[in-house]
Amino acid sequence: MMSRASKRRRALISVMLSAVIAGSVQPALASTAAGQGGQVPPSPHAQVRGVEESVARSFSSSLRDPRWRAQVRSAALGTREVDLQALTGRAVDTAGGRLRASVSAADRRITALKGLPASTGSLLRVRLGAPSMGARLRAGTTPWVAVAAADDHATTLTAYDSRGGRHTVDTSRIPERPLYVLDIDVSKAHRAGMAVLRDALAAGGLDRLPDKPVNALDAAGWWATKVTGVEVKDDEEPWFKGGAEMFSLVTGFGLDGKVRVDSVDMPYLDDDNTVYYPNQILVNWSNYKYNLADVVMMEDDDGTNYRALAQALTTALLTVTDQGTYIPLVSALLSAMPDSWFTDDPDYVDSWYTLSKNSTGRLNGAAGNGWMTVEPYFVEEL
Repeated sequence: MMSRASKRRRALISVMLSAVIAGSVQPALASTAAGQGGQVPPSPHAQVRGVEESVARSFSSSLRDPRWRAQVRSAALGTREVDLQALTGRAVDTAGGRLRASVSAADRRITALKGLPASTGSLLRVRLGAPSMGARLRAGTTPWVAVAAADDHATTLTAYDSRGGRHTVDTSRIPERPLYVLDIDVSKAHRAGMAVLRDALAAGGLDRLPDKPVNALDAAGWWATKVTGVEVKDDEEPWFKGGAEMFSLVTGFGLDGKVRVDSVDMPYLDDDNTVYYPNQILVNWSNYKYNLADVVMMEDDDGTNYRALAQALTTALLTVTDQGTYIPLVSALLSAMPDSWFTDDPDYVDSWYTLSKNSTGRLNGAAGNGWMTVEPYFVEEL
């Protein structure tokens, strides 16, 4: 079976070839990462992963304290995800209390790596790997601790025991030993990240309001494209995988003839191979000069840096000029993203070319990883 990374590399080649045929490939940004001594700095994903691994080791060692272990057990059995910083804050005079400073520092580091404001707050979460582990946990078995894998196709996880030992866990089946999985609250990070993305795009001039009134025919409202159904196809969600948050970037030329990008949050897209019926507005056509726009769907994960994403988009797309006709912008958007976002990090999901105000019915993504059904929709003024 083709891995997710391979699918996305193939998808990138596919969309770039499509753009070549259309004569609109934009030059990729020159990479300066290896400019000094040939050293390529770790990707944001790798850095976030390193922070999580450090916390996992410290957390597993702290479970030697029986009182703290009981507190964690009670919290993990009582809710799906436990805020680790909040939990350590309540653990007075235990190993958990002594862990709080390092957990708080890790939260701040992850927040910075994801390009989020300090006001985002705690992000690290702990959950029981699977409900079936509950019986052994209640019986007093000391659990191991592992960091959630970002890759759906990971075959193993590294787990740490309370003595500092490392263990390889086979992901093809749920282990009998209880396992705490350390992860990031992706929903919380995503909400903060979307605000950062919108603010940065607006500051870069890629998210402007229309600068001229709509015509008399549409004076009482505006035309939109509405998503009535959507599905993302991928392998079934494995037991060790944490949640994901989806969003789309709608690109086209604004009324001033400059490229604009509108971010559209899609938080309901929780599961692969599941059809959702959101009836969600995707494109506001009163914002666009031409009757065509492109859509790129993305997925947030541990390593997504929203500030870097907005900066890359602004740098690349502001160089694209209006040539008096519609130009596909997917290739320019994709070429602005770091290479790692198409290999280990599952950020790119799929893309759709040439949506128009009259687009109706099922539209398959260029990468073959998803589809949407859409219809025109007139939004009336109150």
